[in-house]
Order: sequence, then structure tokens, then C-alpha cells
Amino acid sequence: MRLLLATIAIVAVSLMLSGALSGYLVQRLQYDDALNGLAKQALLLGRPIQQMDCGRRIATRCVSTSQELVANLDTDLASLNLGDSRLILLDRPRQTHQSYRVLYDSAGDLPPGTPVPLGRETKVSGMSVREGTPTLNGETYLAAAAATTARNVSYIIVAQPQAKIAAQATGQLATPILESAGAGLVLAIAVTLILSRTITRPLGELRRAAEDVAGGNYARRVRITRDEIGVVGQAFNRMAEAVERTRHQQRAFLANVSHELKTPLTSLIGFSQALQDGSLRTDEEKARAATILHEEAQRVLRMSQELLDLARVESGQLALNPHPVDLGVQLQQEIEIVRNRAEARRLALRLSVPSAMPPVHADPDRLHQILENLLDNAVKYAPEGTTVWISAESRLGGRITTAVRNRLGVRVPDPDRMFDRFYRGDPSRASAGGVGLGLAISRELAIAQNGDLRAELSADGTVCLMLDLPVSPQPPPLHTPSRGPVRLDPQPQPKL
Repeated sequence: MRLLLATIAIVAVSLMLSGALSGYLVQRLQYDDALNGLAKQALLLGRPIQQMDCGRRIATRCVSTSQELVANLDTDLASLNLGDSRLILLDRPRQTHQSYRVLYDSAGDLPPGTPVPLGRETKVSGMSVREGTPTLNGETYLAAAAATTARNVSYIIVAQPQAKIAAQATGQLATPILESAGAGLVLAIAVTLILSRTITRPLGELRRAAEDVAGGNYARRVRITRDEIGVVGQAFNRMAEAVERTRHQQRAFLANVSHELKTPLTSLIGFSQALQDGSLRTDEEKARAATILHEEAQRVLRMSQELLDLARVESGQLALNPHPVDLGVQLQQEIEIVRNRAEARRLALRLSVPSAMPPVHADPDRLHQILENLLDNAVKYAPEGTTVWISAESRLGGRITTAVRNRLGVRVPDPDRMFDRFYRGDPSRASAGGVGLGLAISRELAIAQNGDLRAELSADGTVCLMLDLPVSPQPPPLHTPSRGPVRLDPQPQPKL
């Protein structure tokens, strides 16, 4: 409705402006035609006026006076065919410096001797005339003046009131303008109704679709048209898909959290109940129950901390304090942390870092968290008796890539899902600890530090997790232990 009213208002204003402009142009054309007609009439009056001015002769010479001419005009004015035009005759100055003055005025308003301006000079039918808009007794006239060779008359002026000509032009133009304006307004209303239906129909569908999505129907989509509304529809569909995907991820996340909490909570409830009701009688049973309670409590605490870290890093509320970090030293420390677990599974850890590698720009604590997750993942899922390769090298563009490579077991993980929450490449290893949040947190931490974390599967049956971080523009702190070339890898390392 607002679109219809706005369009009608715009059309009405446009018609008014176009009508006013058309009226002005037609009026100017009418003025030009009127001046042209007055000029021709003044030229035609030249011979009759000259004959009247020579009404009395001696021999072949005119000896009539201006008074005699005026007297003749008063009696013979009807014979000049003036119609509704006003005739003004200007006298012939006796001296060159004198102005032209009224000799005769058919309206009788201008007394003899009144000066009258002649206007600009122009050509009509090849003859020189003067045209102007003089004001006579307070009224504006359109006037044309033609020179004459009469004895007492210098110029013949034929004039008509400008208001009269303007009224004639307006009267002639009013009816066509009103008719065309009415037709244009009706056409505009019809076109606006059609366009408004064309526009409001998809907008109404968008509104109903938005209400459906707000009501929980996340699969709702709108039809796509090939216009500007279609662009909005495409954006709405993409938004609805994102909302649906987020909703599914949220449900899956809640389901995974509930599932992961169920096992340790069941153990906590079961063994605490056994301790409470006295069903565990021997010291060995009680010690085993206490150990399980401690491990499961640690598991719940670890998962809670990981969920908290993930929520903080995704919301941008995780505070980072990046510093230059010697990556080689950091990797050696991380290897020492997981060495006992690696030896328990008969895994060999091989580290290769060049000596001239610059430091990385990262938060030391968060870098430790990322590397710990990468090494823990390799130690946890690499087949027993195999080798885990850890390496770092500089790349073009001021980047350093850290790679952790290990062989795969029977189950091959999906590299596109390895960084999803609660994803496990081998669900049977759930008892090994962890809930599948480590890599998801690590990737978010890497992105938060202007880096990246990705996974690649090789044809030789290995998986490689690659951490990409920027090079620090500053050297590492002076207290960082210096190191030479680090190569704890007597065997050749696979290429990244």
C-alpha cells in the first residue's frame, strides 16, 4: 500500500512538473507566434498609414500635418483592420538626438509626446522590425514596431496585452494537459498495482518463511526469482541453511556431551554407591574403586575444561599473549612429556628441526596446548611398535610449518572431519582417554593466532597433522636455551 501511494504521488508530481514545463514552452511559442503576427501586421499598415499621412498635396508634395493625420485615423480606423490590436504611431523627431514619442494611440491611454521603447531588432519575412514587451499604463504588452517612410510617422507599433495572449495559450493547453495527466495517472496506478503484486508476493513469502524458521521449521526455503528479490531470497536460503546446520551441530554437540558424560558419571555413581553401602569389603577393592573414581573425575574435569576452552576461543573471549617462541626447544619439551606413554606402546619419536629456523609468533601456553594435543593424538592412535615423526621447517611468506606424522591403524580417519567436535577416527579407542575435542580446540587456537591446522592422508598409510604459524619479527627471549641442529632421527624422514 505504501509503495502504491508513493508511486501515485511521484507520478502526480511528475505530471504537474511536466504540465508546467509544457505550459511554459507552449506559452513561449504562443508569444513568438503573436509577435510574428504583430510584426507582419505592422508591416502591412505601412502603406495605408503613408497614404493617410499624405492626405493633402501641393503639386506632387505632401503638405499634411500630424494633426490632420490623427484626425483621419480617428475617422478611418475601421478601414485598417486592426481587430483587437492596439495601434500606436510614433512621431518623427525633428532632431537626431530626440527620442521617439507617441503621435497617436488607438486606445487613447497614452497622451501625445509619451516616449515608448521600441525593443530589439529582428527580421520578419526579410523585413527589419523591432519586437518587445513594453509596459503601457501598468499593463505589459507584446509589441512589434515597423519603420515607415511617412512624412510625420517614424514607426508603426501594433500591440496586444500579454495577459490576453497567455490566457489564450492556457485555455488551448489546459484541456490536453488534463486529459493526458488523467490518462497517465490511471496508467501509473495500473502499472503500480501490477508491480506491487509482483514485489509484495515474494516479500510476503519471505516474511512467512522467516516466521517458519523462527518457529523451528529450519528446513523452510523460498523460491528463487531472477530479479533483486531473488538475490534476497538466495541470501535468505543461505541463512536458513546455516541456521539449520548450526541447529543440527548444536543437537549433535549436546548429544555427544551427554554421551561422553554418561560413562564417567555412571562409574562415579556406581563406585561411590558401592563404597557407601559397604559392598566393597577388601582393601584392594576399595583402592581400585578409589582409583577409578579419581580417573573418572579427572576425565569429567578435563572434558569440562576443554569445553570451556572451545567456547572461549570460538566466542573470541580467550586472551592471547603472543611472544617469539623457539619452536625447536618447545618441541623437545613436548616430546619429553609424552615419552613415557610412547615407550609404553613401543613407539619411536623422531624429531627433525633445522638450526637456523626463526622463532614463531605465538602464545607459549596455547602453543603448548596445540602441540600436546597433536603428539597425544599420534601416541594414542599410532599402531604399536611404529614411529612418530615430528618436524618443523620454514616456508615462503614468513610461515613455519610443524608436522606430526604417524602410521594409521586398521581404521582410517576422515581428514575432513578430524577437527570436528567429538570425532574419533577409531571409536574403539575411546577408553584411551579424551572425548574428541583436542583437535577441534587446537584448530581454533591456531586460527586465533593467525595460523592454521590441517590434516593430510598419504598413500603410504600415514596421516600428517600440519600446524602453520607466522614467523616472529623479533628474536626469542634471551633466557631461552640455545640449541644446535636438532635431529633425533637416524632414519630418513618422509617428505611433507
